[in-house]
Amino acid sequence: MGNSFTCISHEQEQRPKKSSGEGGNNSGKHKYVRRLSLMPSFRKRTLLPSLSCSGSSSTSSSKKGGIKAKKKIRERHHQDGHDKDSHIQEQTLAATNLLFNQTPRNSNSVVPPSFRRSTSVVYPSTHPSGTSSGPVSAVQTPKKSTVGFVRCSSSRQRSSTDPMIKPNQLVDKELNKVEGSETKRFVLVHGGGFGAWCWYKTITLLEKHGFQVDAVDLTGSGVSSFDTNNITSLAHYSKPLLHFFESLKPTEKVILVGHDFGGACMSYAMEMFPTKISKAIFISAAMLANGQSTLDLFNQQLGSNDLMQQAQIFLYANGKKNPPTAVDFDRSLLRDFLFNQSPPKDHALASVSMRPIPFAPVGEKLHVSDKNYGSIRRFYIKTMEDYAVPVPLQEAMIKLNPPEQVFQLKGSDHAPFFSRPQSLNRILVEIAQIPFKKSS
Repeated sequence: MGNSFTCISHEQEQRPKKSSGEGGNNSGKHKYVRRLSLMPSFRKRTLLPSLSCSGSSSTSSSKKGGIKAKKKIRERHHQDGHDKDSHIQEQTLAATNLLFNQTPRNSNSVVPPSFRRSTSVVYPSTHPSGTSSGPVSAVQTPKKSTVGFVRCSSSRQRSSTDPMIKPNQLVDKELNKVEGSETKRFVLVHGGGFGAWCWYKTITLLEKHGFQVDAVDLTGSGVSSFDTNNITSLAHYSKPLLHFFESLKPTEKVILVGHDFGGACMSYAMEMFPTKISKAIFISAAMLANGQSTLDLFNQQLGSNDLMQQAQIFLYANGKKNPPTAVDFDRSLLRDFLFNQSPPKDHALASVSMRPIPFAPVGEKLHVSDKNYGSIRRFYIKTMEDYAVPVPLQEAMIKLNPPEQVFQLKGSDHAPFFSRPQSLNRILVEIAQIPFKKSS
């Protein structure tokens, strides 16, 4: 007979083996096998069912028993997989039914379950003031709606009737209204050494609010190729601004904005074109009184402003025996003197774009009248971290020549169009919306 297999149980495994003399001809021919583990033991081991242990059997019968066992295992695994698939299908069907029941089919259906959502400028919160900011429950259901999943950009569900919002419309609604303004046109005048380029942020923001904006390059500044050493008067320096006002229609008015030494040029234009200027806004600017020069103004603080003395470089195109022809700045001190709160990119732009300031217009005394200059509404914006025109100097100008209203820009250096462009824009729009003052 051929070799045969004998299946033993766990109890038989523990019994000691018989001596080699026992068993007759079968001695040494028995092969003991343990139950095999066919599957990994992640839940329960699947064991090979025990074969008959009633005696010796042939190799063919052992194979048949093994085939039957494997077939039963495959059937069992197939049945388990079928049960899992059925369970997943049941869960999917239940979730679908729940979703369908919560989705409104028409405008008269129940409002879908509300979730907490944050408030945005496009879809402001509908809660009345003083109420809790809990889940929204009183929002009307739009005609066409989707399930109210959690959103971070709206306090209500979007309706199909809602207009598409463009990026430049994502601004404060109150600031976006310019209908109440007497004029929708701004004219921006740069300060000494700057050019129209310095207003690039302000121009962009004002235009987004619906205003028309013009920025002027004064003589010898910005793109002007004129040599600043050859500018001999305030009228010469302000010539591009005066030409602009001459080109306006007789009934057209603008809001005039000036910065730094541009305030003196503004005042000169206000005296000449009072009927074409609706409001004048001085931003850390030279707001001069009658008979006063910008040089007189800055001499008041010259002794206490050591940084200004260090940063200024006087140019003498006509020789040092004659008065200076222009004033430049030490580029290494620009950040500390002018741009102590401004971004590095704007400091770099100014470093390669600034030009000398003509000296003659700085020393020229301004002559203005109450009839012309005094008839225009004036507003002043103080820059609170300004080292070029310190706050005490700004307050001295305000006290000497009081404007209608004073605003403050906290955290702004001498260049608020760089350091605080959004805050500056808000103030400009607010001033533009101040109602027209009817004469009594």
